[in-house]
Amino acid sequence: MTSTITPQIKTILDKYEATSSAVKANLARILMQGKLGGTGKLVILPVDQGFEHGPARSFSVNPAAYDPHYHYQLAIDAGLSAYAAPLGMLEAGADTFAGQIPTILKCNSSNSWATSIDQAVTATVADAVRLGSAAIGFTIYPGADQFFDLVEEIRELSEEAKSVGIATVIWSYPRGGELTKDGELALDVGAYAAHMAALLGAHIIKTKLPTAHIEQKECKSLYAGTDWSKQADRVKHVVQSSFAGRRINVFSGGASKGEDAVFQDARDIRDGGGNGSIIGRNTFQRPRDEALAMLDRIIRIYKNEE
Repeated sequence: MTSTITPQIKTILDKYEATSSAVKANLARILMQGKLGGTGKLVILPVDQGFEHGPARSFSVNPAAYDPHYHYQLAIDAGLSAYAAPLGMLEAGADTFAGQIPTILKCNSSNSWATSIDQAVTATVADAVRLGSAAIGFTIYPGADQFFDLVEEIRELSEEAKSVGIATVIWSYPRGGELTKDGELALDVGAYAAHMAALLGAHIIKTKLPTAHIEQKECKSLYAGTDWSKQADRVKHVVQSSFAGRRINVFSGGASKGEDAVFQDARDIRDGGGNGSIIGRNTFQRPRDEALAMLDRIIRIYKNEE
């Protein structure tokens, strides 16, 4: 980590008005970490898929990934900005890797058997303090019947986190209610989801890359007349909806995909003004050497080196 805050990072932090110096210091820990430190771009490793999909579906393709230490070391060796995981995963390496990589404690989770679109609170702000985490992470599901309960939960957690100087990252994934399957990734819906996360006080917003589909009938005329075929333009619109870029916006890698698609996503996020990628399965489900090479190239893309 570079000790001197760069002008790029100062500019980002200055946009967080009414934010304590302690929270800004933890945001700076993430923004100044690793190979992208000081650039304003981020690559974060999230490993909450064991909760969401189960260990076999998540790790059997690369058995070394069953070990929580594997993910800490991957994030450190790749020069990433932060490592995000549920309570048990972080606890399993907290002493060994203390101070080597900023961590984001994922505070709610679900599983693939649940019939409701909801998540349980699985960790506390006190856990984040004990583990030295720079931020808490939390998923909301705009559209779900349980959305309002999730909103009230993150309001309480975020208030407590801010009071002890810890930043808040919100995963905002539209799902449920009247949304169609195509609507979950629609441009208008993704922009709305990012805006709601910003309104809830998120310091870092995590959304999925949107398609060109427009879901809400009330929005079709508003988006008509503009060519949304380029992913970079769709990213730009989501960033615009995140308080006109006043909030850090990172985009998830989603399900495993080919390398070319991963690299193109990074270029489009960069060109659309997004702050980076939060990429899990597309890295830890590959052999370690391949994952490191992929992450190194993603970092080069964000540094405008290719």
